[in-house]
Formats: sequence, structure tokens, C-alpha cells
Amino acid sequence: MNKLALYFRLVRLDKPIGTLLLLWPTLCALWLAADGRPDPVLVLIFALGTLLMRSAGCAMNDYADQDFDRHVKRTVDRPITSGRVSGKEALAIAGLLALISFCLILPLNALTKQLSVAALIIAGTYPYFKRFFAIPQAYLGIAFGFGIPMAFAAVLGTVPAVAWVLLIGNVFWAVAYDTEYAMVDRDDDLKIGIKTSAITFGRYDVAAIMVCYAVHLLLLGWAGLQLGLGVCFLGGLVVAAGIAVYHYRLIRDRQRDACFYAFRHNNWLGAAVFGGIALDYVVR
Repeated sequence: MNKLALYFRLVRLDKPIGTLLLLWPTLCALWLAADGRPDPVLVLIFALGTLLMRSAGCAMNDYADQDFDRHVKRTVDRPITSGRVSGKEALAIAGLLALISFCLILPLNALTKQLSVAALIIAGTYPYFKRFFAIPQAYLGIAFGFGIPMAFAAVLGTVPAVAWVLLIGNVFWAVAYDTEYAMVDRDDDLKIGIKTSAITFGRYDVAAIMVCYAVHLLLLGWAGLQLGLGVCFLGGLVVAAGIAVYHYRLIRDRQRDACFYAFRHNNWLGAAVFGGIALDYVVR
């Protein structure tokens, strides 16, 4: 039981925020691709796949970062870093979860399967981008948003241009919320040489976050209008914009706890966007 509890922590099942940040854009894409009537089986496949792939990514990330995590206050007690779970165990768990996730999409079309391979490669290589890429959060945004083109592919058998616009928008959202997350560890990351957007943006970090929120919402708005969404959708974006302004109030003083709370609070921003989309289709 102790080992199972450690595996539970390794894949962050005790911290669902990462899964939710992956799930909201995927659900938005499913609803948009299916004109508000996605197949319930398809929704279940993507929801479970999101959970499994996020969990696999966490195990892979901890394996890749174990030497760095020993020097960061927030991560020093993680299962691998503390020596209670081995690197081989973490890789085995990541591989098993990825395999189960792939099995879920076997009934889907060939394009969705091809995109899933690309998603797996992106998710597996993300931890290493922190070694050399100045804004690894942008790469994370691709990994966290790849459910968008996959959802369109599963429903339509193709990936229209609007899906790629939504993916780009998700990249800006990921840079915003993960910069808030990176602000928590900035002092430790500077000491050990990890590259993050919080370090790259420097004293312009708060401004950069707000610009990223704005671009994210503008791209979402353009995409939604292209697909014929109306007042309820725009209302959801207004609520999301209000949440972004609230995040500014939280992070402007750059306090660790407030920045971490802002990061976690992005769940509500994603929920507001999805709620606006879903409600717009309901009231038609």
C-alpha cells in the first residue's frame, strides 16, 4: 500500500490541476468539432486519455528532473528525488500508462492515431527543453494542447485551420499559467541553471503573463466567431478575461503563495471558456 501511495503521488493523482488544464481545451475542441454534440464515447476516450497521458508525463518529467529536483524546495520530497521510487519504476509506469492511452484510441481513425504519436514524442521530450530553451512553457503549451487537433481529427477526419489557431492560443495560455508556476521556483531555478519563462521575462514577467492571456482570449474569440458561436460564448470569454484580471492582482507583488494560487486558479478560466462554448450550443 505504501508503494501504491508513492505511485499515486508520482503520477500526481493527488494534484488534478494538471489534468484539468489539459482537459478543458480538449473538451472545447470536441464540442466545436461536433457542433456541440460530441459522441459520449469519444468524450470518455479523450477524458481518460488526458488523465493517463498527463500521469505518464509526470512520471517522465520526474525521471528527467530528478537531479534538479533535489535542489528545489517544492520538489525535494518527490518520490524519485527522495529515493522511494526508482527511475526504472518511473519509466515503466510512464510506458504502461502511455500504452493504455494508445489502446483507448485504437477504435479511432488513422489520423488521430498518427497525431497521438506526435503528442507522445512532444510530451516525452518536454522535460529536456528546460536545459536549453528560453521559454520551455511554449513547448509545454503544444504538449498540453495537442488534444485539440486530435479531437478535430477524431470527429471530422481532418484538422482544419481553426484547430491550429486554437492550439496556438493554448500555447499562449500555457505560457501565462506556467510562468505563474515558474515564479514560485525562480530563486531555486536560477541557482541550478534551469531555463524558465519567469527567468527569461525577468522584471517584465507580470506584463508578459497578461499579454499572453490577452492573445489567448483573442485567438479563442476569433476561432469561435469563425465557427458561428454567439453571445453565450462571448460571455464565457468575458468571464475568463475577468479571471485573468484577478490573476494580475494575485501575481503583481510576485509572492510565492499568491503566484501558485493563480496558477491553480486557471482551472476556472478554462472552465469559463468551455462553459461559454457548451452553453452557446445549448441555447441555439
